[in-house]
Amino acid sequence: MDARRIAPLLVLALASFSCLAQEALDGAGIYGTYCAACHSQPPDDKTPARAALERMTPSAIVAAMREGAMRVQGSALSEFQQVAVAEYLSGAKLSTAGDITQGRCERAPGKVDVSTVGAWQGWGGDMRNARSVADSEISAANISSLTLAYAYGLPDATQMRSQPAVFGNRMFFGSQSGRVFAVDAYTGCTYWNFKAANGVRTAISLGTIDHGPHAGATALYFSDTKATAYAVDSETGALLWSRKVDEHPAALGTGAPTLHDGVLYVPVSGLSEEAAATTPQYECCTFRGSVSALDAATGEVIWKYFTVPESRLLGHTADGRPQYGPAGGGVWSAPTIDARRGLLYLTTGNAYATPAVPTSNAVVALDFKTGQQVWVNQLLPGDIWVYGCDPVTGGGDPDAASRPNCPENLGPDFDFSASALLTTRADGKEVIVVTQKSGVGYALDPDAGGRELWRYRWGVGSAAGGVWGAAADDRNAYFAVADNFSGKGGGLHAVDLLTGERRWFTPPQPMLCGDQPACAPIQSSAVTVVGDVVFSGSGDGGMRAYSTATGEVLWRFDTNQPFEAVNGVQASGGSIDGPGQVVANGMLYVMSGNGGPFGRPGNVLLAFKPGAR
Repeated sequence: MDARRIAPLLVLALASFSCLAQEALDGAGIYGTYCAACHSQPPDDKTPARAALERMTPSAIVAAMREGAMRVQGSALSEFQQVAVAEYLSGAKLSTAGDITQGRCERAPGKVDVSTVGAWQGWGGDMRNARSVADSEISAANISSLTLAYAYGLPDATQMRSQPAVFGNRMFFGSQSGRVFAVDAYTGCTYWNFKAANGVRTAISLGTIDHGPHAGATALYFSDTKATAYAVDSETGALLWSRKVDEHPAALGTGAPTLHDGVLYVPVSGLSEEAAATTPQYECCTFRGSVSALDAATGEVIWKYFTVPESRLLGHTADGRPQYGPAGGGVWSAPTIDARRGLLYLTTGNAYATPAVPTSNAVVALDFKTGQQVWVNQLLPGDIWVYGCDPVTGGGDPDAASRPNCPENLGPDFDFSASALLTTRADGKEVIVVTQKSGVGYALDPDAGGRELWRYRWGVGSAAGGVWGAAADDRNAYFAVADNFSGKGGGLHAVDLLTGERRWFTPPQPMLCGDQPACAPIQSSAVTVVGDVVFSGSGDGGMRAYSTATGEVLWRFDTNQPFEAVNGVQASGGSIDGPGQVVANGMLYVMSGNGGPFGRPGNVLLAFKPGAR
């Protein structure tokens, strides 16, 4: 590993060692010394207040320090001290998710048929990521009869981030604890679970291996939060292979790998360096977003593309610490395959350090066989942003912008956090649709180097205003409104794919969570369209179905309640954020509960069916 990547972590660890030895396992003391300065401030668009931390489980807090946004800061603490802080804040003892003992399936699962009609594969239902199901038993005509079929509780989880994959009678999904579950999609009985080394928040894809030592096996593919990709046998849960795709300490697996024609495309983001840069001792910045193409049979790397050039020494701070750049451009979401043109579409995040590069906050097209860049459309140039460089995220410091690692011109942090989607309009023309934290959605022309066809403002935009996915059918693009902390969050837009003009807008609905902490109307969950119905989850714990014709709310379910789970785990709902709704087998699957840092915790997967009893 490049020594300059290790040095900042060693500086933090060595500087803290003597004090930490004295503090031993005093969680309150460790928190007061190393955490309170930031987290005692009121919540802002990046830093959760202490009250938000107290709603998290010990495992969620530990995960944030070991593999999440606070990875660099957490590296200064020993594992025992991390646990002490987590138990102090949560008021609970750390536990680990064990095997599911109740609600086991009575029969062996058998082989998965990956050619199943109506399956939901990966992030967007298929490799085009349009999040659109054309033929389903669920429609506006029967939506009022949609009722709960079963609930499945995820042990030791407060953040429901992994979206299910469904093939026939089989469903697979990951969890915050690193457990990946295989269950019966119709009944919720458990076949097996697999333990990854770190948390799993990505969606899952399935494919049959056609060569190598595992030829003939049907594998499920996913990434963990430390940028390791996995292939696991779908029948037994046995590990077939794993591959660490990026060695940078900040490397993070948030976007789902995309599977196409025997190749797995694995994206990497890097939030923890963006957060670490606020620390004066940190030698900012060297992380680069990327996507790696792996042989799906063996995990061997075919090619790797970085979104920004390799960082270089730019100068030194006033106290002599080196500074590097360019950096950033994380790939937060699943790549999209354009099989007809032989292209892979990526959406990228903001830069972390100068110089500004043309591939941040952009849509990038690569030749999916070689990884060569074909075209780039940068929709927001010059967005260089790191945590703590403005008075809000800088703890109220009016001179925050003068901190050593802050760029001269601080950008707005308007990542593309959602996948590009490829859809075909009613006139036969294919278009790319993307949505951005700026509060703007775009349509791009894949036949003209990604040239912009139209743009539509769906919200005001903010650093925490991202949505995790739009959806599109042949007539409309559907944009939900996040805009966290703007006071204007919530609502759903339908936009004409041909013209970019609004067809309808449904404003945010009355909130279902009342005066509960972190109750919000924001709709940051990815959207899913099913024939003449659009599904959108909300921060208030509401799952709603809208008419594609008028925007009328046709059905609503309040997930803010405890559920009797088929697997015996104590389960409840909360904020719906991140993963979108999955429709397959004439059933609707919903993940409820996002306890950090800004939502309300929960740990339940809900399965609905028309006329279910």
